[in-house]
Amino acid sequence: MSANASPTGQMPTETTAPVKNDAVRDSAFLRACRREPVPHTPVWFMRQAGRSLPEYRKVREGIGMLDSCMRPELVTEITLQPVRRHRVDAAIYFSDIVVPLKAIGIDLDIKPGIGPVVEQPVRTRADLARLRDLTPEDVSYVTEAIGMLTRELGPTPLIGFAGAPFTLASYLVEGGPSRTYENAKAMMYGDPQLWADLLDRLADITAAFLRVQIEAGASAVQLFDSWAGALAPADYRRSVLPASAKVFDAVAGYGVPRIHFGVGTGELLKLMGEAGADVVGVDWRVPMDEAARRVGPGKALQGNLDPTVLFAGREAVETKAGEVLEAAAGLEGHIFNLGHGVMPSTAPDALTRLVEYVHTRTAR
Repeated sequence: MSANASPTGQMPTETTAPVKNDAVRDSAFLRACRREPVPHTPVWFMRQAGRSLPEYRKVREGIGMLDSCMRPELVTEITLQPVRRHRVDAAIYFSDIVVPLKAIGIDLDIKPGIGPVVEQPVRTRADLARLRDLTPEDVSYVTEAIGMLTRELGPTPLIGFAGAPFTLASYLVEGGPSRTYENAKAMMYGDPQLWADLLDRLADITAAFLRVQIEAGASAVQLFDSWAGALAPADYRRSVLPASAKVFDAVAGYGVPRIHFGVGTGELLKLMGEAGADVVGVDWRVPMDEAARRVGPGKALQGNLDPTVLFAGREAVETKAGEVLEAAAGLEGHIFNLGHGVMPSTAPDALTRLVEYVHTRTAR
């Protein structure tokens, strides 16, 4: 599927977005997203902005996570840190998937060591009224930060992102992180119309959040469906895919690559591509060549080194990274990434060396 085609095969209305400079448009990352020849396999890491970097911990000291996401100067600095240090091929905007929910007035906070906690979970139809539309004014700090970033990044593309409707719904219904998703699944199975309406509302909010990022200058967007791996394929197709497809369709007219990623989604890879992604993210559980077979033709793939390999020493890292590259050698387009986010205790030098290894090994 081209970047301008909707999941239904219809052409969306063209949408105006800032014109990227030629160097960004011709970057290895965007070329790989478009399945075009590249000078080397591009590399970036999920959660590269922050977490493992000492300079990140220094600038975040004493500042809460959500507060950090609302300070344009701080967001700009944190987003740039891994680009400076690791020489990755793309920056990922520093934020959190619950930022748009906070912006529309949902009472939530990110608790250290726990994650997002929602004060009043969404459990009834009356609760839907709390999920109002997101406007650009609600997240003006995002527009400001991305403007600053695109000026600083020069030829390096910036990836915007958002949480997918299912994952956001799970946080809202559960009230926080969950291992079993019993409340979310109970709504999905027991009141399918309420569930569908909730995801549809979240699809509108998510699409609006992505539009703000694209119109401010993001060169690609990634939809994180972190919890989708908890679903059987039939449930995903019936109860989740329509909302994710709505998000992707809403931003199709901008012509920027759309990436779709989830954890434990080996059985869902084809469906995640069908939702409208141009690039499908793969975690470490499925080899890249097998992932390509499951997804089918016409998509680039992203992934998929196990993040824990980075603790095993340089030789082991290069051996395992080499296996990923070998499995991806025949793909139409490949972006090297981890199979999930950078772990907080990862040695920064391990990431720097991994970028250099992938660039050197794949130089055309």
